[in-house]
Amino acid sequence: MNSRDLVKKALHFEHCDEIPTDRHDATGPMFTYGKGRISGVPFGVKGERTDEWGVKWAAAEDGVSGEVVEPLIKEWSDLDGFKPPYDVLEEADLSGVDAFCESSDKFIVPMWWANYNLFERMQNLRGTEQLLIDLALKEPELFKLRDMVHDYFMRQAKLWVNTKIDALHIADDWGSQSSLLISPKMWREMFKPYYKEYCDLAHQHGKYVIMHSDGYIYDIIEDLIEIGVDAVNSQLFCMDIDQLAEKFHGRIAFWGEIDRQTTLPFGTEEDCRKAVRRVANAFFKYGKTGIIGQAFVGKDISEENLAAVYDEWKKI
Repeated sequence: MNSRDLVKKALHFEHCDEIPTDRHDATGPMFTYGKGRISGVPFGVKGERTDEWGVKWAAAEDGVSGEVVEPLIKEWSDLDGFKPPYDVLEEADLSGVDAFCESSDKFIVPMWWANYNLFERMQNLRGTEQLLIDLALKEPELFKLRDMVHDYFMRQAKLWVNTKIDALHIADDWGSQSSLLISPKMWREMFKPYYKEYCDLAHQHGKYVIMHSDGYIYDIIEDLIEIGVDAVNSQLFCMDIDQLAEKFHGRIAFWGEIDRQTTLPFGTEEDCRKAVRRVANAFFKYGKTGIIGQAFVGKDISEENLAAVYDEWKKI
């Protein structure tokens, strides 16, 4: 059985003799986008840069995305002359994607490079604190901004669903260490219908949907299942892993992950192996499926600890 089929078995909750991992069984294709408003140092390099939307960022060290220096839409009046960088999509070259997918036996996801991060992009444009105030006030301009950003991502999604990739990747961080950043009610009103549109479009074209979100997101996992998210990449160790397994096994797949706040950067190789077994013991009492092994790659995480994680999944 090839890697692509193994991932699909896990997503369909079929028994897996071997646990698929995203280090070996899933990957992303090569493609190019238009430059948009990009300038400054490259992403992940120390210094200041401007992203394709025109937002200014600063990174204090290499290997991090940095922080927004100055929101682009400080006042709602700034929204009047603002347009998303549609030229980024209009100048995109995806001509090699299908051949790449056909040449590989891996599960292909344009992960991290072609995201659908509605909430985070709105934060980048308005600033996190201001956006949270906006969500409380619900002025008409907030909805205009949301719809504008969503339209951009829908246009992006329509490019990708017409290729031979296997899945789209939503990436929005919704959780703090112990709760959602906004109330579940507000999340359902303001964002859930828009995520559903990404899922509906993907499924109409035979694609899966993987969603990433940091933090505690237990309160919306039922909603993610309802709108059609096939797998969630979440910080399992911020939540009750046994509770997650008991309630959601066989209903949504879990694309990792192993604790990257403590275990991966500061633990031993044996600590990493124990963390893998902790996840496996919780979920596999309901059947050996629905899990894709995954671990975060970061500048403070050693290759030895990453190797221990993936080796333990292989042993399991």
